[in-house]
Amino acid sequence: MTGGAVFADRRDAGRKLAREVQDCAFQNPIVLALPRGGVPVGFEVAKALGAPLDVLLVRKIGAPGHEEYGIGALVDGTSPRVVIDEASARMVGATKDYIDRQIAAQLAEIERRRALYRTGAPVRTTCRTAVVVDDGIATGGSMRAALQSLAQARPARIILAVPLAPTEVLPALRKLCDRLICLASPEPFYAVGAHYRDFTQTRDEEVIHLLAEARQWEKPGFREVSQS
Repeated sequence: MTGGAVFADRRDAGRKLAREVQDCAFQNPIVLALPRGGVPVGFEVAKALGAPLDVLLVRKIGAPGHEEYGIGALVDGTSPRVVIDEASARMVGATKDYIDRQIAAQLAEIERRRALYRTGAPVRTTCRTAVVVDDGIATGGSMRAALQSLAQARPARIILAVPLAPTEVLPALRKLCDRLICLASPEPFYAVGAHYRDFTQTRDEEVIHLLAEARQWEKPGFREVSQS
C-alpha cells in the first residue's frame, strides 16, 4: 500500500479494525488500549466484541540525562511490571539506584493517570484473551514492553490489533503475541499520524468519557475476579 491517508480519524480506524477483530472467536476477551490515542480505537473494538475496555499504561524509563532514550518501561497492571534492557542500561551507566528512582516516579505517574481516568482497579487478564490496541505503531518499542509485561500476567491469549504499522517492525512483535492483526503497512510509512486525515491529539476528557461509556456493557464484578 502506498503512503497517504488510510483512515479518516481514530474512530474510523477503530470501526475498521473492529470488523476484522469481530470475525475472530475470542473467548472471554478484554480490550486493553494504550492511552491516549489508542482509547478511541479500542473503544470501537470493545464495543464490537461486547468486551470490557481498560487502559494499559506504559511509561518509558529513560537513560540518565537523556530521558527520550528508553532503556526500559514500566507497564501497568494488577501488579505493575518492569521491563529493562540490561545491555542498554549498562551502556548508558544506569545504576540500580537510578532505575529504582525512575520506577518509583513512573509508578506515581501511572497512579495519577488512573485516578484522572477514573478507571478503578486494573482488570485482571489471567485466563482471558487480552486484545491490545493502539492507534498505530512506529518503532514498536513501547508495544514490545507492553506485550512482554502482559505475558507475565498469564492471559489465555494475547492478540495485538492495530490499524497500521511499518512492515519491518511486525516480525518482532509477532513473536510476542498469539496473533497480530494489522490492517495496513503503508509504504513509505513516515509516521503514524501521516496516515490519518485527522490525527488531533486525544484529550484526557475524551479518554474519561469513552471509558465511562464502555462501563455500560461491562459485567458487574468483572474487576473483582480473583484468578491469579
